Amino acid sequence: MYSNSAYRQENSPFIQLLYVFMLAILGLIVFAVIGFLVIYLFYGFAGFKGAISGDLKYTGAFKILLTSQQLGLFLSPALFLGIVEGRKPHQFYGLKIPKGNLLLLVAILSVCWMPIMGLVNELNQKMVFPDFLKGLEAWMRAMEDEGAKTTEAILKMKTITDLLVNLLVIAIVPAICEEFIFRGAIQRTLFRMIDNPHVAIWTAAIIFSTIHFQFYGFVPRMLLGAAFGYVYFWTGSLWYAIFAHFLNNAYAVFVAFYLQVNNLSYTKADDIQMPWYGYLISVILTLALFKLLKDRTENKLESTP
Repeated sequence: MYSNSAYRQENSPFIQLLYVFMLAILGLIVFAVIGFLVIYLFYGFAGFKGAISGDLKYTGAFKILLTSQQLGLFLSPALFLGIVEGRKPHQFYGLKIPKGNLLLLVAILSVCWMPIMGLVNELNQKMVFPDFLKGLEAWMRAMEDEGAKTTEAILKMKTITDLLVNLLVIAIVPAICEEFIFRGAIQRTLFRMIDNPHVAIWTAAIIFSTIHFQFYGFVPRMLLGAAFGYVYFWTGSLWYAIFAHFLNNAYAVFVAFYLQVNNLSYTKADDIQMPWYGYLISVILTLALFKLLKDRTENKLESTP
């Protein structure tokens, strides 16, 4: 859990958010340049054009661009915020080596919440707007369909090498970069502004979901963001949230790989249904395990940021 005493020597939270915003813009520009240079070296000018236009024939180039975006927009501003405040990352965000028993608990928790998250995602996909907002709905659906095509292209895998690359690009890099910025920098700063951990956690989760610009997956992503936020808040260590985020993304990659090597459609992986009581069990186990995690960390907190 956080302690306000850890923040006494820092700049005001408003200044910190301003730093994050400015550093994110700068990081995005710098790493975009680096990303395009790497793309040019590997794919030439055609790959450079393909990455800009979103040509799905150049998925390798697009993966490089995605990785550079993650590093520049999310990770670098979070790390530099600690430097601006004169603190090392492990002190600023709480990065002690995680304990095996808590990692196991977080892993079980991550598995238990997957069914109910899947149901929420299915319901969110069926979202329908009133008639006077049909134009907005059409625009959002078009963006969602375009994003789905990109995701489908990125998830195409034939070899173990493809699997490892996707684990890096889709699971490892986003888990580290997004947790540093959303749970580390933003949630941590919001807690100082609001002084209510629950409001800070849910506000950061809303920002986390909004910035992905995937409207028909907004609710499950917001719930995931809140779940990661509570894991960070209760353990006091960002590594547990990173681990949970990694497991969530890696699961999707492994499922897509398994389906493809068995000549099954990986675009319908989310269509798997279970009986209603399966979702009820998922909710009960998730809440019980959250309570267990809270109880186990309440009196044995890791060093807090």
